[in-house]
Amino acid sequence: MLLQQCPCSGAKGNPLLLLAVVAGIWLLASWARLVYRKEGVSLMNKAVKIAIVVVLIVAVVVVIAVKSNKSGTSGLGGELQIPAEYMPEQLTGKGLPALIDVGAGTCIPCKLMAPILEELEEELQGKITVQFLDLNKYPGSADIYRIKAMPTQIFYDASGKELFRHEGFYSKEDILGKWKELGVDLTAAEPPTFERLTAAKVDSRPRESVCYMCDGDIDSKTLVTVQTDKGPVRLCSPHCYFIMYSCLTEDKSGFEKKVSVTDWSTGNSVPATEAIFLCGQDETTGRPRAKAFGDQAKAVKERTNSGGNILALVPLQQQELSHRCGFCDRACYPQDAAEVIVEDGVHTWGCCSHCALGVAARTGKDIEVREKDRLTGREIVVKTFDGGIASLEPKTAVAWFGQRKKPDGTWGSAGCFHQGFFANIDNLKNWVEQNPYETGRLITISQALAAKMKLSPQQIQKACKIGECAPK
Repeated sequence: MLLQQCPCSGAKGNPLLLLAVVAGIWLLASWARLVYRKEGVSLMNKAVKIAIVVVLIVAVVVVIAVKSNKSGTSGLGGELQIPAEYMPEQLTGKGLPALIDVGAGTCIPCKLMAPILEELEEELQGKITVQFLDLNKYPGSADIYRIKAMPTQIFYDASGKELFRHEGFYSKEDILGKWKELGVDLTAAEPPTFERLTAAKVDSRPRESVCYMCDGDIDSKTLVTVQTDKGPVRLCSPHCYFIMYSCLTEDKSGFEKKVSVTDWSTGNSVPATEAIFLCGQDETTGRPRAKAFGDQAKAVKERTNSGGNILALVPLQQQELSHRCGFCDRACYPQDAAEVIVEDGVHTWGCCSHCALGVAARTGKDIEVREKDRLTGREIVVKTFDGGIASLEPKTAVAWFGQRKKPDGTWGSAGCFHQGFFANIDNLKNWVEQNPYETGRLITISQALAAKMKLSPQQIQKACKIGECAPK
């Protein structure tokens, strides 16, 4: 929000300016009545004379008012004087670096900055001075601190020298990063660190028993196999097959002919196009489940025992693809996904916590993410503003960035199934201990968002996509 000076901005507090405005309006109204009546030249001459007199009066009043305004008020119509303790030399004269945020309690970015400033003031006590100046209360601050936009954050060193200023919303992560860049030691405010780059247990499972998509164990009764030129791809369930299908980049025409499923009752392989699927809900997890059968009679018999709906492959595919990630477009179940609310009221999903943050990058809009702690299920709420974290509940929440070492020795993402949010670092550590194959590191949720916001449109378009389907 830019601060713009208007000739009438001080009218409310200056009766002379108010008189000038009223006189101008009266002039325009009188002139309009005389001209549009068209009652003769003499009347027009009279109107011109009246206009000249009124213009002179208005000019004199405005000159007097402007001089009065300059002598005792700022461009915002407020007093230049502010309490001595809010003057730059006082706020920056305490032997500590200072962060001064100048804004107004009524502007949205300023409101979002308020809890960030409170946290910084509490966490950095004795290291830096943090102060907010409200232009509604002290409008003269705009002139004293040379403010052009709200809010503006000004960084000073311990001697009071201005080091840097930023206009607009500024996330806590960015503020701390700027202080570090400016050479100010705030080590006490550094986020906690935790990583495990070597798995606690060697994954000795046979390759054919591990799902190509989620790395989970394959139940022989729900095995799905996709035949490719490079060999068979084995998946733990129809759902993982549809996740893979939703992010393929190859031509999908006739792709289903490559797919076979396992008959739940016999264990035999059945072409997916000929199978019947019994779709229900897992009583333990609440997630949808699909059992494949080679003939409808066996599916009907199983439905008598467990309930559910009987579907062919095409309607099952439509059902499975009905919920897609708002970032990478993968198929997902709402029970597993993070809920994402975009600022225009659109609701979507993130197939993982990191993809949920990616919706902000893909849409270019502010979002709210509601995700569950992967250990306890506790809700974590993240709100973004202008590409940064505006609020986080609980404030102790952190992210896990699952990573794997590539053949060339570099590290890359382990995939959506290996990312998550946690309410605190202890929950993250406990979860890592319970998952011995996991490798990666703790990052802040701000860092997770920043990584997504740096992606180009081309990178976003390719995110989480699978090229020619091939086994690992």
